[in-house]
Amino acid sequence: MVKKVVLAYSGGLDTSVILKWLQDQYHCDVVTFTADIGQGEELEPARLKAEKLGAKEIFIDDLRQEFVRDYVYPMFRANTIYEGEYLLGTSIARPLIAKRMVEIAAEVGADAVAHGATGKGNDQVRFELGAYALNPAIQVIAPWREWDLNSREKLLNYAEKHGIPVERHGKKSPYSMDANLLHISYEGGILEDPWAEAEESMWRWTNAPEKAPDQPRYLEITYAHGDPIAVDGEALNPAQLLAHLNTVGGEHGIGRLDIVENRYVGMKSRGCYETPGGTILLKAHRAIESITLDREVAHLKDELMPRYASIVYNGFWWSPERRALQTLIDQTQRLVNGVVRVKLYKGSCTVVGRQSQESLFDPRIATFEDDAGAYNQKDAEGFIKLNALRLRIEKRLQG
Repeated sequence: MVKKVVLAYSGGLDTSVILKWLQDQYHCDVVTFTADIGQGEELEPARLKAEKLGAKEIFIDDLRQEFVRDYVYPMFRANTIYEGEYLLGTSIARPLIAKRMVEIAAEVGADAVAHGATGKGNDQVRFELGAYALNPAIQVIAPWREWDLNSREKLLNYAEKHGIPVERHGKKSPYSMDANLLHISYEGGILEDPWAEAEESMWRWTNAPEKAPDQPRYLEITYAHGDPIAVDGEALNPAQLLAHLNTVGGEHGIGRLDIVENRYVGMKSRGCYETPGGTILLKAHRAIESITLDREVAHLKDELMPRYASIVYNGFWWSPERRALQTLIDQTQRLVNGVVRVKLYKGSCTVVGRQSQESLFDPRIATFEDDAGAYNQKDAEGFIKLNALRLRIEKRLQG
């Protein structure tokens, strides 16, 4: 029995149909929750539509600061990318939404939460693992796994039959898109053919590299304890900083990605992504770590990163293993302080400078000029022979 449910609500066709469907199928009150995580859309229409459809209560929360500060930044401390390329823009937003849904459910006395993720995707896993981790007793309703409204035409017919307002004017994008302060993603349409090149008209945040400015743009990003805190000497809060880098990076064609990824549910999926600010931050963070992290610590982080990335991608943000890894990663960032200079030019982001008071780079030792005895080159002979010992023994035994 469900008396009240909290619905993750965007105001679009799918979640508007779900709102009405929940009322009809479960005969329950529906509380809508819309998260502002920087998707760049006006959210007031979602409130008006929820009111018209009889939502019991309406929550529209500005989570932009929390999203970047408590989710994006911790993930970037690990230099996280999934399968070598994807910066996890969709994945990292879901645990925050799940957390707020569960909180609202507790506030309003709801029995269940509901979402509009399909039964084919990763998001159903992410939402539900988050909900269960934060409230083991919560019920989860996933209409796409229950109803037979499995096409846009059926959804439109349902909406028309039940008086659900649907925006029909203008050309609808053929793509399934998701946007937040970290990225915008595109799936479906011609992208379902992995041989077909994405149309130039699809991209929304970035200039084509060949149409980007002919003059490069230099940026200086300041880091404190592994997190970016300023750009070109101007202190910015996390949401402001990422939004600024999105704008500048997009202008210079930074951050386009076209990949076929392995979904957690088992299928391969082709997606295109624009992550201009995140692409810049990943480059810059690795650069500041290159002079402030001990070699073995840096290598250990690189070994652990793919596991961390899979944990985030698969929806286990609230798991004990992610928290344990985060503790280790955060401990490594204590002295990751300094400034990185990057050069943006026609789709490329190149690190051209890095400095830190905690730098482990010793120019007296690294120099090709006279080092005044700072490094004894004769020491290398014994070092090499000790490392070669097992190789020499093996070769002698083999004859």
